[in-house]
Amino acid sequence: MQYFDELETRSADQRAADLAKALPQQIARAKTAPGIAALLGDVDPASITSVADLAALPVIRKSELVSAQAANAPFGGFTTVSADGFEHIHQSPGPIYEPGRISGDWWRIGRFLHAVGIGKGDIIQNCFGYHLTPAGMIFESGARAVGAAVLPAGTGQTELQVRAAHDVRVTAYAGTPDYLKVILDKAEGMGLPLKISRAAVGGGALFPSLRQEYADRGILCLQNYATADLGNIAYESQAQEGMIVDEGVIVEIVTPGTGNPVAPGDVGEVVVTTLNPDYPLIRFATGDLSAVMEGVSPCGRTNMRIKGWMGRADQTTKIKGMFVRPEQVADFVAKHDEVSRARVIATREGEMDMMTVMVETDATDADRYRISMADTLKLKGKIVLVAKGSLPNDGLVIEDQRSYD
Repeated sequence: MQYFDELETRSADQRAADLAKALPQQIARAKTAPGIAALLGDVDPASITSVADLAALPVIRKSELVSAQAANAPFGGFTTVSADGFEHIHQSPGPIYEPGRISGDWWRIGRFLHAVGIGKGDIIQNCFGYHLTPAGMIFESGARAVGAAVLPAGTGQTELQVRAAHDVRVTAYAGTPDYLKVILDKAEGMGLPLKISRAAVGGGALFPSLRQEYADRGILCLQNYATADLGNIAYESQAQEGMIVDEGVIVEIVTPGTGNPVAPGDVGEVVVTTLNPDYPLIRFATGDLSAVMEGVSPCGRTNMRIKGWMGRADQTTKIKGMFVRPEQVADFVAKHDEVSRARVIATREGEMDMMTVMVETDATDADRYRISMADTLKLKGKIVLVAKGSLPNDGLVIEDQRSYD
């Protein structure tokens, strides 16, 4: 079967119609979770029927999740199920606690594994961690969804990993991109041939040179983008042209520090709304940068594509002893209708911090922005006016050019 299910090839009209039904239901569920309800306020679930409607809702940031969990352990009132109603409780750095289920493909990784070509008859060496963090269980649930067996290897003990991969005739790998090379190199040194032909990787960058090395060794290696909070967000197919958004989430790309959608194709922060009924995170800010790709994948899957991970959105920088945050830059832009974008650049001159604000505008008088800049950014600096569309489309609103060597 070429596709995991019929959801992957829906028409744009069908996907929008399905979303118009699913979104109000999910918002209504979210309002039964006190932590999310407090953020959503008096929003009417029936009024949220499209991605465009979501833009009116507040963004949930990880810092809010941490503080909510500290006040109301373990999940901060962000789940619709009590803590003892889940099969697992995981811990990620922060610490942040995430729920987990063993029923069904709760994190929706089966869709990604199917796209890699992993299924019934395969044995996956799962080298994601099983202790406290959920990555190991996330991929284990995906393996069950596609009917593959799992060797729960976890991390470390490479010689034992190689011996196990050889002895049980492992056919597929799941883990970080780099560790597969460690296993393959060790296997060559030990003289043990392996049968791994497919790899599903995540949790780190898959560099083109490494992907090519695996291809040269007869291994198809594809990556996905997932988090412990949201599960699968997007994944590569064998077309290897961008990452296809998972059918169980809604992805928006917004200006960092805000909830405002960027223009199509522009780089911004990835904000995700999940349709998971147990953990209904609405407009959850990942802190990652990406951009939407035009068109649909050549593989035939019709959902929106993103370019993958393009950096971190949290660009908070200390200049002259004061923190400058992306949301302050957004506030500065919002004060001036004629300004399309702005970028703060931090440099050093004569052992002193300097701040320059690049302002995209048709205006010709920089002085008109000086008071606004000082009030909003709480700092004085140089203002440089530039033509609209001239700032790089890289998602940066604060650029630190100072050398720390």
